[in-house]
Amino acid sequence: MYPRNQLIKFFIICLMLSLVSACDSGAPTPADKPESDDRTFKHSIFSFGTLIEISIYGVDLQTAERAFEQLEMDFRYMHVTWHPWQRSALSRDNKLIATTEWFSDAPSVRPLIEIAKELAVKSDHLFNPAIGKLIYLWGFKNAEHETGIPPAATDIEKLVVLNPRMDDLELREIQMRSNNPAVLIDLGGFAKGYGINRSMETLKTMGINHAVINAGGDLKVIGRHGNRPWRIGIRHPRIADQVLAYVEVEGEESVFTSGDYERYFIYQDKRYHHIIDPRTGYPANGSQSVTVIHADAALADAAATALFVAGPSDWQRVAQSMGIEDVLLVDANGELHMTESMRKKIQLPGNQPSAKNSSIKSTQAD
Repeated sequence: MYPRNQLIKFFIICLMLSLVSACDSGAPTPADKPESDDRTFKHSIFSFGTLIEISIYGVDLQTAERAFEQLEMDFRYMHVTWHPWQRSALSRDNKLIATTEWFSDAPSVRPLIEIAKELAVKSDHLFNPAIGKLIYLWGFKNAEHETGIPPAATDIEKLVVLNPRMDDLELREIQMRSNNPAVLIDLGGFAKGYGINRSMETLKTMGINHAVINAGGDLKVIGRHGNRPWRIGIRHPRIADQVLAYVEVEGEESVFTSGDYERYFIYQDKRYHHIIDPRTGYPANGSQSVTVIHADAALADAAATALFVAGPSDWQRVAQSMGIEDVLLVDANGELHMTESMRKKIQLPGNQPSAKNSSIKSTQAD
């Protein structure tokens, strides 16, 4: 059975996409009359621990079927290759990283490592895939928390003192090593976005120009849905069945959200979620959710995590450093903060918290 929180988010986004027919799974299904190419075909895949809904518009059934078959194979490959704990190319690399010796790393993982190193630096290491041991210690290696109890403070402190970072990885030709045995790579903070980028490029090579790939509510679009943009609903971080805001996107855009409501547990009336602040070793506080819009899904994915960790006091600096202009942050009190660029795109459905206009300097150049 799929985790309840993932399913809730998935069905909300299906509704907000405002496609012609209701969301469903299984074989590709036309959402309009069969004699027209103005149809939306949809198909569902379970990968990366979530339900992925692919919607393709404006092609014939045969093209859609070929695309769905290819993407299903691609997502399965990516899931088993980039898994940090189960047997995979990445888990092999992680075992060898712990030795601090040079080794030939997996070519299927190297591109992600290279991009992750760059994004970590740009985020001031608030996006930090090297803290896999902290994620494992907290029990967030699966969709559901294992114990419902926080780890011992002394165990957290030991890993924080060791300060694993992507900078600890050295790369040369086909080899890699770490000078810090505490490094364990968990690419969950942006592998989904990277995978969606790859899958969307595959669709383009097949002549598909209008599509949505929605991975549990994090998504990328290309083109338009007929004569209108794609309409996306952003989930309210505290009311499961309510939409916080809408955005309309077209061309090539990604919408990614990091929130404290997806994977969490309550212990002694306190919420502990899976987005760990690498500076403290504890779940980041100050934010309920952060939504980022950017053409690059991998960057949007990583930035949503980094800005969540940065919180309401520091997100502008980190967003500017990462080159992100469209940001919506909901702070711990439920108040909205956003860039001027995001303010122009977002639609609040009414009775929402007040929104603070916190523009990034780089968006004010003109």
